[in-house]
Amino acid sequence: MDDNLSPNVAKTSTEGSDDTTKGSSTVKSWLREMVESVLPALVIVLVVNVFLAQATRVEGQSMEPNLHNNERLIVEKISYRFRSPSRGDIVVLRRPYRSSEPLIKRVVGMPGDTVEVKNGQVFINGEALNEPYLDQPTWGAIALTVVPEEHVFVLGDNRRASNDSRAFGFVSYNDIIGRAWVRYWPPQEIGVL
Repeated sequence: MDDNLSPNVAKTSTEGSDDTTKGSSTVKSWLREMVESVLPALVIVLVVNVFLAQATRVEGQSMEPNLHNNERLIVEKISYRFRSPSRGDIVVLRRPYRSSEPLIKRVVGMPGDTVEVKNGQVFINGEALNEPYLDQPTWGAIALTVVPEEHVFVLGDNRRASNDSRAFGFVSYNDIIGRAWVRYWPPQEIGVL
């Protein structure tokens, strides 16, 4: 009788082992599917965010009347790898002295340009700059100065309330994160900048 019990006990313990193996196989299969699905998606998001584009939020009023506080933008990072910024581009840049929050400003002066601010007007190479995007004169005065190579002179569109090149000087190309490309929030303001 003992001989009859031994095989049954052994058989029962083998059946339980099969259930555990099936359960462990299901978990492994699920984990494998997750890794195969989620990991590539995370890599793609990381590559896009680091090298191609990123979302950002406008903070403050320095770009009014054209960009407003809490608007959401997509900043494209690739074009300036192949060309220099252009006058009139709206760029996102690292703050001087590397503080954490980036700034958003408009490129006004290019390398080699002479820049002067006087009588409420910006002068580039001796001529008044046409700035149809402004609704106010340019505050302050800046004596005639030359923009160095690989740098730009930037101003906020809200000239009375902007921390820009009038305060911190020229911006190196290396400090430009990218070009503000699309506004996607609020929905009624969606569009290319």
